[in-house]
Amino acid sequence: MDDGDIPVLVEADDAGEIMTAHGGLNASRADQTLPLGSLEKIPITIVTGFLGSGKTTLLNYILTEKHEKRIAVILNEFGESNDIEKSMSISQDGSLYEEWLELNNGCLCCTVKDSGVSAIENLMKKRGKFDYILLETTGLADPAPIASMFWLDDELGADIYLDGIITLVDAKHIVRHIDERKPDGSLNEVVKQIAMADRIVVNKTDLVNEYELAEVVEDIREINAVAQVIQTQRANVPLDEILDLRAYDTKDPMFVDSEIERADHVHDEHCTHDAHHHHLDQSVQTICIKFNPPQLDISKVEAWIQQLLWEKQVPLAESQVQVIRLKGILTPDMADPKRIIVQGVHELYDMQETFAQDTSAVSKIVLIGKGLEGLEATFYEWVGIQEAYRMCIL
Repeated sequence: MDDGDIPVLVEADDAGEIMTAHGGLNASRADQTLPLGSLEKIPITIVTGFLGSGKTTLLNYILTEKHEKRIAVILNEFGESNDIEKSMSISQDGSLYEEWLELNNGCLCCTVKDSGVSAIENLMKKRGKFDYILLETTGLADPAPIASMFWLDDELGADIYLDGIITLVDAKHIVRHIDERKPDGSLNEVVKQIAMADRIVVNKTDLVNEYELAEVVEDIREINAVAQVIQTQRANVPLDEILDLRAYDTKDPMFVDSEIERADHVHDEHCTHDAHHHHLDQSVQTICIKFNPPQLDISKVEAWIQQLLWEKQVPLAESQVQVIRLKGILTPDMADPKRIIVQGVHELYDMQETFAQDTSAVSKIVLIGKGLEGLEATFYEWVGIQEAYRMCIL
């Protein structure tokens, strides 16, 4: 099939085994509307990125190539380069089609006017025909409200779970976009998209030289030191790199711990050379606070988080703060395997109790946001952590 060809649509098979997201078998019929809880939850991945970053190219690849994965893709933007969208977007009376089409590589595709819940609800009527959902946002969208909707919506949560946010950036133009200032002084869309990302795809690397590419990666990591950065051309990304991220997992302390450790590793890299700080006008950065007191008052930590997220103020200080993403793993008692995993997006946060066997007893909190300078000092004072139990700070 040529890149410009419209994928061949195939008739849906009414019978057959259904693969769950984890590879298990289910004997239900493919076309049957299934009750809640009858299959494992389906992971949903949000694909975002500024105009021209390569989202359409990535999604076209997913919808046309043979990759042994059954993915439902919700397309949101309309452009002359996307033959799939053009084939679906015009009906006889000129209105928008919103039907799910099954493609010959096992994927499902739909073009919608917005990123609302209705598209997901309609999709779930075809549950059993797909193992993953990818939702594209518009290039000007802030992914935080969309992520929050799928993360903590109890009704949706019975069927799906938010797996992660993928942000594509254009290596040639991303630095200019990062530096753009909004008239009201708020963060621009590109910075928000990078800050919210769980995986960042630096696309079109063939359009810049080695030095320019290094600057791009440095700028991105200064904003978001937690997300893994992938470099590619023509949005050619192995699907295993953007699926099953479990970025909002509140069950596995080892997984959360490894993500936070990535931030420390990135910080060590930054210390080896001078940063050029393209994004300083935005003042968005990543900080990581580590501590290991024998006993930790979780209620004080939660009160600190609430003031940051809800009041947008640093406790014990007059300064304002804007937290875009928060992630942490807390040890209430160093002698106990119980852990508290914390996830936060803007004003929303969740704390879940779990248990660990092999992970370190060290508590860690990572924050990505604006106005975080000096935050660790007020945290230690607020929670009452003595200097002997304070560890390295990012």
